[in-house]
Amino acid sequence: MDVPKAKKITDEKVALAKAEHYCAYQERSQQEVRDKLYEWGLWPQAVENIIVQLISSNFLNEERFAKAYTKGKFNQKDWGKIKIKQGLKLKQVPDVLIKKALGTIDPDNYFQSLEKVLQKKSALIAEKDPYKRRYKLQQYAMSRGYELDLILEVLKASDL
Repeated sequence: MDVPKAKKITDEKVALAKAEHYCAYQERSQQEVRDKLYEWGLWPQAVENIIVQLISSNFLNEERFAKAYTKGKFNQKDWGKIKIKQGLKLKQVPDVLIKKALGTIDPDNYFQSLEKVLQKKSALIAEKDPYKRRYKLQQYAMSRGYELDLILEVLKASDL
C-alpha cells in the first residue's frame, strides 16, 4: 500500500500561515523551520522570505528556542550540559546563544540533578566490585551529558 505524498505548497502566503502555526505550537530553531519549508516543496527564495517574516513577527526566535530547549532537556530528561550543547549544535543554533542558554541552568540544581541521576542508576546496578560499579556509574552519567570532573566529585562525595 502506497503512502500518499504530502501535498506540496506553492503559495508563499499559505506556507507562511502554516509555518506560523508550526512555530506557535512549540519553540523551533530556524533550521527546523527551514527543513519543514523545504519538505513542503518551497523554493529557496520563498523559504528565506518566510524565515525573515517569521523572525520579524517574533514567531521564530533562536535565543528563545535555545533557552526553552535547554530548560526542557534539563528539567524533563535530566540531561547534562554536554548533551544539551550537542543537541543545540545539531539544530544549528549559534555558539553564542548556546552559551547563553546553558548559563540559565542553576549550578546547584545541576549538581542535584547529577546526584539524582547517579542515585537512580546506582539502585539498578547489580555489580558488586566497587571499581566496576563506579566505572559503570561514571560512564552512565557521561552518556547523559555530564562533565567528568563533576561526576568524579559527586562519586567521591557520596558512597554510591
